[in-house]
Amino acid sequence: MVRLGISAAILYFVLRSIDLPSFWERVKGMNPTWMLLALAAYVFTQWISVWRWNRLLRAQHVEVESRRLTESIWISLFFNNFLPSNIGGDFVRIRDTAAAAGSKTLATTVILVDRVLGVTALVIVAATGAFAASLSGVHVPGARWLFVAAGLGVVAAISVIAMPQLVGQTLRPVRALNKPWLTERAQRLEDAVVRFREAPSALAGAFGGALVVQITIVAFYLLTAEGLSVPLPIFLGAVLIPVSLVVQMAPVSINGFGVREAVFAFFFRRFGLPTDAAVALSLVSTGMVMSLSLVGGYMFLRRR
Repeated sequence: MVRLGISAAILYFVLRSIDLPSFWERVKGMNPTWMLLALAAYVFTQWISVWRWNRLLRAQHVEVESRRLTESIWISLFFNNFLPSNIGGDFVRIRDTAAAAGSKTLATTVILVDRVLGVTALVIVAATGAFAASLSGVHVPGARWLFVAAGLGVVAAISVIAMPQLVGQTLRPVRALNKPWLTERAQRLEDAVVRFREAPSALAGAFGGALVVQITIVAFYLLTAEGLSVPLPIFLGAVLIPVSLVVQMAPVSINGFGVREAVFAFFFRRFGLPTDAAVALSLVSTGMVMSLSLVGGYMFLRRR
């Protein structure tokens, strides 16, 4: 209820600050061709996500049919959009691969690695956009923190893979509890990291796929902006979209509602763009993703 209240309050103040007639005119005049292209771009991100997940599973010697993974990705998208949490879909993916992996711990580890690669790629795309903006003479607020976060993410990922013993040292307090079930899971986690180290091409491919996903998500918003006649520069989209996705991960709202619109409005105002366009882009693109995720809802019902 608290998160719902925060989302409602932020949305209320954001909507109060925009020109509502211009907002509605922009929404009603959307170009369906651009919207279809945007949806096609988002479908492509789902396909790449399946490919990434499959590579990570195979690095752990886990074989799962691509059809099963595809269905799971779409169902997880549905859960992420219609449950008051952005990690609900991860539980679906863990459940769908735990049997093939022979361990929920291993299935969870793969999802965690996939998440870490995705967030790192997200921050790198944002930092690259901020750097491109600076070359054009445009200062992006907080750009230095994006560079720091991107660097720390890359260093941390390389350190864990290059020195898997770090994981063992981190898990030493867990083993000290002398609980067999905890010790067993700690060992499985450490073994999984070692196997990832032995498959650098799989990790590199998955990370490359994560970068493609984030770039394509930026393209999805740029195409949606075209459909709404929103003057969104490419470099601004490269910063705005990843930053808004990172910010809305904070568990303070319902699926990012309110927070996302506030971030969009802030950046648009900062660059002299109309805030009604910012809110229209945010709400319409979110509505498109939620509508597309109903495909996963249908798959879930059919599975039941």
